[in-house]
Amino acid sequence: MNIKMNLMSVPALLCCAGCLCGLRPAAVLGEEPAAVLGEEPAAVLGEEPAAVLGNELAVMSLEDKVAQMFFVDLDGLTGVAGTQIAGDITREALQNFHPGGISLFAGNIIDPDQLALLTASLQEYSLEYSGVPLLIGTDEEGGTVKRIGSNGNFDVPYVGSMQDIGSTGDASFGYQAGFTIGAYLSAYGINMDFAPVADVLSNPANTVIGSRSFGSDPRLVSDMVEMYRKGLLENKVIPCVKHFPGHGATTADSHTGMAVTEKNMDQLTACELVPFQTAVINGADCIMAAHISLPSVTGNDTPASLSPVIIQDLLRNTLGFDGVVITDALNMGAVTNMYSPADAAVLAVLAGNDMLLTIGDFREPCLAVLNAVKDGRIPEERINESVRRILKLKHDHGLIGETSEPAPAVPSSN
Repeated sequence: MNIKMNLMSVPALLCCAGCLCGLRPAAVLGEEPAAVLGEEPAAVLGEEPAAVLGNELAVMSLEDKVAQMFFVDLDGLTGVAGTQIAGDITREALQNFHPGGISLFAGNIIDPDQLALLTASLQEYSLEYSGVPLLIGTDEEGGTVKRIGSNGNFDVPYVGSMQDIGSTGDASFGYQAGFTIGAYLSAYGINMDFAPVADVLSNPANTVIGSRSFGSDPRLVSDMVEMYRKGLLENKVIPCVKHFPGHGATTADSHTGMAVTEKNMDQLTACELVPFQTAVINGADCIMAAHISLPSVTGNDTPASLSPVIIQDLLRNTLGFDGVVITDALNMGAVTNMYSPADAAVLAVLAGNDMLLTIGDFREPCLAVLNAVKDGRIPEERINESVRRILKLKHDHGLIGETSEPAPAVPSSN
């Protein structure tokens, strides 16, 4: 089978890229995911250093706390399309605004040396001006969605579609996919992957998820997601499980407009929620919220990402998740067709999201959140709650408290 041929070549290829091999034997990988996963990073690092994180929070201005809640794209940060080096414009942007995370797209990525220098420089500037390291994320799922894997300048192993991996029924291939991607992301300074996709493909007519899903069996998807997560974590890359509460039952594409599922809570519990519940039980600490509407659950067409019923009541209270919730990109049609950037940002925070993923201009939504705190619409403790989670995520994954080598000198064009 092609999928086996592609993935079984991972160890040799990764060694060529810098001795990053170390896959587990298939016999071990065939065990129950919960047994194999072992301790999560938080357990390994010990209890949360409440005093340290509390002090970090205490010295932050309100402006910096709000900024930590924004996961901005690099072009939006600099105002330069296709930003590929972190020069004077980038330095000045990070001097003036201290985001919690920066996302990279294909236009920001040229080749291995450029990408490694870019991410190192971004971290250097963030530490210099804010004292807090960045989450640097990208969409590297494998299959059709990959920012690095689709660039011919990178000699990285091919990871097939999640559909093909799921069709093997062998969760070890989910692990190998996550390990492969995690190894090269980590090597290039990317510490978060907006993956794995935990959507159960319960509607065969769904095209936006399609082959990005491991399949239609919620238990199989759960096992694959857990092993994929394990592969990323072993390379110190933070998995962001998506798209809660499950995009696989829709037909429309939330990138362009409203995407609706009519499933009720019982139906969701039996299918779409299973992989997310499993991930929460196994210690997942970052989940991305979808922009799909669930009128049979919420009673209206509010996107899940902006709904307290979905984020606070369902994800937080019912599933017991206390990690970082990130919105899907707020420039997608399911949001922009209904809300202004300012209103969407405020609603996202009120719904219980910790980080807002923005593409393009982040200033309007950031100012809207800041003003909403100042005029009392958003309690400052709501902001503090999210920033505590963000700082804890960074600590638990070795970003806070980790010394960084200074980045090499870079050109100053952008």
